[in-house]
Amino acid sequence: MSYLCPLCHLPLLPLATGLRCENQHQFDRAKEGYINLLPVQHKRSKQPGDSADMMLARREFLDAGHYQPLQQKVCEIFERILPVHSSSVLDIGCGEGYYTHAVASRLQARGESTVFGLDVSKVAVRFGARRYHNVDFCVASSHRLPFAKQQFDAVLRIYAPCKAEELARVVKESGYVLTVTPGPRHLIQFKALIYQDVKLHDETPEEMAGFELVEQHSLNYPMQLTSEESGALLQMTPFAWRARPEVWGVLATTTQFDCETDFTLRLWQRKSIEADVIAPLSSAEEAVVEAPATDDDTEGEGMA
Repeated sequence: MSYLCPLCHLPLLPLATGLRCENQHQFDRAKEGYINLLPVQHKRSKQPGDSADMMLARREFLDAGHYQPLQQKVCEIFERILPVHSSSVLDIGCGEGYYTHAVASRLQARGESTVFGLDVSKVAVRFGARRYHNVDFCVASSHRLPFAKQQFDAVLRIYAPCKAEELARVVKESGYVLTVTPGPRHLIQFKALIYQDVKLHDETPEEMAGFELVEQHSLNYPMQLTSEESGALLQMTPFAWRARPEVWGVLATTTQFDCETDFTLRLWQRKSIEADVIAPLSSAEEAVVEAPATDDDTEGEGMA
């Protein structure tokens, strides 16, 4: 199982120092072990994705175990649905690898499993590759997955953007996509600090062409956070951009901050490949597909 060249889409072949395709596009392997497959022309900013400060905040919060119930629920679902002896999994928007590593450890304990972690943030991938050595990490865009057709038994997508067409391309027939999105009351106490009009998260499932929704689970529980932990969690969310200085002040001076988690897990199964009725792309449409993404390049666990 290997990567595709992000420039010409030919298979990348191994070299002593990295990967190279037949068209001589070469990608060096970083000293931490990951591969950077995000060409400069596919970036929307100099350093897309999460910053080092955001990664440090995320690692501090996740290491405290507050999201371990979600981590274990994801692992349980994959362990139940995937083949025992061999499986291939991709984590899109893997961040620093907290969930990716747990899935890899659970699956590899019972048989041969290959787990890939992909994120647009080089900082995040570097964090993951340094700590977790049972995952193949790469820097790449979720809008242009550098993988072959029908390569994965399952894909994990926690808050990360990715077009359904790309998921349908890389997931095997009858394979799965597991998505995690905010439930209605997720972190509502943070919202109350920031917004005058607090709205619940929308529960409407997304459209996933080529897939059938086969399971849906809710996971919610209270958290009691220290001032440092509440600040770290806020830093992990899009709410941080809207938080006024006084909000940070409240968290810094609150010994215990009580809040709710509320996650929605949806399991989607790939429909029969023969049932696909997607017509071949015209030359003009292919050009649009290969154009730089217009979606937000920030991938990963941004909604915390």
